[in-house]
Amino acid sequence: MTLILALDFGGTKLAAALVNIGSRKWLRYERRLSPVGANASSDLEIMRSLIYSLLQDTKPAAIGVSFGGPVDASTGTVRLSHHVAGWENIPLKGLLEDEFGVPVGVDNDANIAALGEHRFGAGQGYDSLFYITVSTGVGGGWILNGKPWRGAGGMAGEIGHIVVDPAGPVCLCGKRGCVERLASGPYMAQNVREIFQNESPSRQRGEVLRGLVGDDLTLLTGQLVSEAAAAGDDLAKEVLHKAAWALGVGIGNVANLMNPQRFVLGGGVTKAGEDFWQVMRQVARETALPEVDFEIVPAVLGDDAPLWGGVAIALITNPEFVNE
Repeated sequence: MTLILALDFGGTKLAAALVNIGSRKWLRYERRLSPVGANASSDLEIMRSLIYSLLQDTKPAAIGVSFGGPVDASTGTVRLSHHVAGWENIPLKGLLEDEFGVPVGVDNDANIAALGEHRFGAGQGYDSLFYITVSTGVGGGWILNGKPWRGAGGMAGEIGHIVVDPAGPVCLCGKRGCVERLASGPYMAQNVREIFQNESPSRQRGEVLRGLVGDDLTLLTGQLVSEAAAAGDDLAKEVLHKAAWALGVGIGNVANLMNPQRFVLGGGVTKAGEDFWQVMRQVARETALPEVDFEIVPAVLGDDAPLWGGVAIALITNPEFVNE
């Protein structure tokens, strides 16, 4: 039995899974939420306990790691985490190789999810795809000619910071009207809050939304905006349509620039509702040249995408598994 160990260092959760090469079912799987005030040391300790709990008396042939933040994939060094303190320049690949004595592959979560969907999900059988995750932020990962493409400095795929509305609201990155500023869950909720606060009470839109949060606007989330839009809330539909439009423009531009066969969309967007998908697909089609052919499909691996991507990077990092 040849085992692969897959690890997921997410912003709020840590997960580990063990799989036999060739199998599509986890042999063992464990996850734990990061404690409040977590740092790199506490996350590494929790992950070590998960790993030893999974391995018992066995040893993996290789380890693949998804990390929620910028990574230098060539060295396996984590640059930083946007959610957890103390991850600056941590040589994660080296630490794991020293402790477990097997080859380790490490990359950021978007690139890893792209690998996972390409090998085990919605990208099977395609040479070129762009994976986009739309949740807390908007990120992306490339597969070109069947291999990951990370760019010269590992920063390829940042579709979230393509500007689609130069007069739009200011994004965390400092620019105006980025895809992420209009289409990510937290920003959609923020856009609704701002409209509520700026409109006169006489207009009173968004009744369904107000009902869902009991007038406590701090409870608003992108998911609730989607639910309210599905229930016919006019304000939620307006914000959701703007998000779908922004993502569609971004996708259409990327289609013109790189011409991948497939766009695979994961994260909260997969639950955004048929109306969102219809607007996004239509705008992407209108933005791209008529001759540029592509499909936009939902990701299929769900919350396990980082772990299956971990399996995929472990396999491609080790030449002896090339046909597995």
